[in-house]
Amino acid sequence: MSAHEPAADAVIEVAAALEEAARTGVPCAPVRSRLPEGDVEAAYAVQRLHVERGITAGRRLVGRKIGLTSPAVQRQLGVDRPDFGALFADMAVPEGRSIAPGRLLQPKVEAEVALVLGTDLPHRDPTVADLLRATAFALPALEIVDSRIADWDITIVDTVADNASCGLYVLGGTPVPLDRVDLRAVPMTLTKNGEMVSEGTGTDCLGSPLNASLWLASTLAGLGDPLRAGDIVLTGALGPMAVAAEGDEFTAHIEGLGTVTTSFASAATEGAAA
Repeated sequence: MSAHEPAADAVIEVAAALEEAARTGVPCAPVRSRLPEGDVEAAYAVQRLHVERGITAGRRLVGRKIGLTSPAVQRQLGVDRPDFGALFADMAVPEGRSIAPGRLLQPKVEAEVALVLGTDLPHRDPTVADLLRATAFALPALEIVDSRIADWDITIVDTVADNASCGLYVLGGTPVPLDRVDLRAVPMTLTKNGEMVSEGTGTDCLGSPLNASLWLASTLAGLGDPLRAGDIVLTGALGPMAVAAEGDEFTAHIEGLGTVTTSFASAATEGAAA
């Protein structure tokens, strides 16, 4: 037996536990104890297996999300770098369509800048100029983060294995070219049922959403899986996340980009509609 086989077995075991939690709606225990201690690469192997199985099942990969862009959250999890997860087309929720009860396990909402690429970013050392040329436009976005792990009891290993705790996402509908907005300076406010629950600026995302995107482009190019034309990049939260429950409505306003809204249907509403 090779030294790599136990890790490979652990990767399969962890992927199965997370998939079972998503299928049943019952969060699982933290998975970090099933992988080598602190082994982020093993956690990414779990994530890659999740992506490969999704593609095999007919899901369409449409981009990436960046997580852990807040220095405060990095300190909380004991890391000094962001992480990333995969975005599939079936994770996108159109504005105006509510999120059905039970679709997520433990949802929270955060406001972000989304970039949509017009050309590939294949270089391991991309510059800001490369990124600006490659980006077709920006949009305001809501990421509905979710954890398949009970009580959000996560470390960096848990969240990376769990596709960077990604659940769903909502994109605003008015594209804005980057020459019309300074992403470093954009103020953001997030309201929940009309009350402000989060605020921040572009600088709260690694100094700028462009910095986060450069990190992602470089990291993926180094892995031989670079960002491609048409990819969506959720660049990271501009402020603290807010817990979501049935009946809640969230609206993010990002100056220069506009607003984006989502809502969570209640079981009673869904029943009446049926």
